Amino acid sequence: MILGIGTDLANIDRVARTLDRFGDRFRNRVFTDIEQAKAARRRDEAGTYAKRWAAKEACSKALGTGLAMGIAWKDMSVSNMRTGQPVMHVTGWAAERLKEMTPVGHEAIIHVTLTDDHPWAQAFVVIEARPIGRVDS
Repeated sequence: MILGIGTDLANIDRVARTLDRFGDRFRNRVFTDIEQAKAARRRDEAGTYAKRWAAKEACSKALGTGLAMGIAWKDMSVSNMRTGQPVMHVTGWAAERLKEMTPVGHEAIIHVTLTDDHPWAQAFVVIEARPIGRVDS
């Protein structure tokens, strides 16, 4: 069953200007060490950050709270599997909210997809509740 859906569109040029203006202050406030390391390895650093910014916004919407209701930026983070597939992680208040909205006997699975086409970066998040012990065929 779907517990939440969220999407966000971020402007890569705006993120680039924010990086130019605030640098590490912005990076350290919003992004985890893993996200920063990923962006530092990429040619399009601003695009990498913009996609992750959009993912955090989309995740907060899928959690039904938005960022104004107590979720910290770093409570949501994106890493990548070896295949490149993005994976959303939640901690802190975001993890508490996810647990609260997950029905008993279910586990929450967060699906995230990221894309960009300069100057836009987009993320789409779907939170699924899957019965514990279910085996997909």
